[in-house]
Parts: sequence; structure tokens; C-alpha cells
Amino acid sequence: MGIARLRSLFTTHGSPLTAHHSLTMRNITTSKEKLLKKIRQALLEKRDNPYPNLENLPLYPPADEMLEVMFAEQFAEVSGQFSFCEDEVQFIETLLILAAERNWHKIYCWEPALQAILSRYEYPYFETDKDFEQAEVGFTLCEALIARNGSILLSNANEAGRRLSIYPPVHIVLAYSSQLVPDLKDGFALLKQKYGDNIPSMISNVTGPSRTADIEKTLVLGAHGPKELFVFLLDG
Repeated sequence: MGIARLRSLFTTHGSPLTAHHSLTMRNITTSKEKLLKKIRQALLEKRDNPYPNLENLPLYPPADEMLEVMFAEQFAEVSGQFSFCEDEVQFIETLLILAAERNWHKIYCWEPALQAILSRYEYPYFETDKDFEQAEVGFTLCEALIARNGSILLSNANEAGRRLSIYPPVHIVLAYSSQLVPDLKDGFALLKQKYGDNIPSMISNVTGPSRTADIEKTLVLGAHGPKELFVFLLDG
């Protein structure tokens, strides 16, 4: 008799529960349908873009400082080492002092324009990748210097390729003041102007030496690339 009573209670109270569950599902489905209907209507309506010139608007306020000063300060903030040179003679003299202090002997340079400068002053360098695994310094040019965050815009469009700026423990970049731009979008504009539709397959925005940090926030430089990064800026 007790079992029959329990079955009766289960059947009696089970029906309303099932009905309520079905009603809830129906309400959810209805809300979903309403939302999808609103989305469909919004997609069908044609509206003017409220921000037609958004991409052309400046992301940052105008800078008061000279681009050279801004880049040097930001570059130093990310552990980069900056040197401004008035001419090629000062550049070579500074490079000679630096190489003597660091005891550099295997400096690799593969770009003809940069090789021409080094050769003009009889500065020794490796022009091929022979014994490249022993390279101490990779010497390259760049596409642009981004003053806003002290970054260097590199590509693989020249003879330095992908390896020379990554493998040696020291990377030296020779840049010109005409390559200084305020922001990253200005750097891409230079690339577009230089290469047109033949944009390089690799464009790298380098901000300071390679770095990584563990869970305890211990910063390690040179973990996945050069441990030191130098920029020589020539006027011109």
C-alpha cells in the first residue's frame, strides 16, 4: 500500500514538473528567436558608418619631442643601446671602440649597402655565412625606427634575410634619421611606399633584446634571440 502511494505521488507531481520544464525550454527558445530576429533585422538595415575616418585618426596626441630623442628614450627603456653619429667616420670610430671593449672578432654583414660603408673604412667583417654558428655580431640595416615605443622594423627583403638579426648574441642596426617615424602605422606606410604590392613575407617589430620571464617575474635577456641590441643612427 505504501509503494502504491509513492507511485501515485510521483505520477501526480511529475506531470507539473515536466510541464514546467517544457515551458521553460519554450521561453528560452523564444528569447533566442527574438535575439536572432533582431540580428537579422540589423544586418538588413543599411546605415552610414559613424566613424568613416577612424583609421586615419591619430591614436596618440602629437609628440612635443624630436623623434630622435623620443626613440632614444624609449629604446633605452627596453634595454636597447643607442648611439647617434653625425657621419660615417664617427660611426666607424664608435664601432671600433665598442668592438675593442667587447672583444668582437666575428662580425657578420651581408647587405651590400652596409658592406660598402665598412669596406670604405677597411673595417673587417664576414660577408658569407661560413662558420655562422660562431657569429658574435649580426650587423644589419632596417626598414624603420618607431619612435613611440623604441622599436625597430625589420624585414627579410634584403640579403640579411631572417637569420642575421636573430641568431648572433649581439645585433647591431645601422639606421638613418629619415627612417624615423612616430608610430607603427607610419612604419608600414614606409614599407608600402618602398615595396608597393610586393610586401616582404616577414616583417618583424623588434622592441629591445630578446627576453622572457618566469612565474617569479625573473627577467632573462637573450633567451630566444640576441642578448644585446644596438642602434647607430646616422643623420641623413
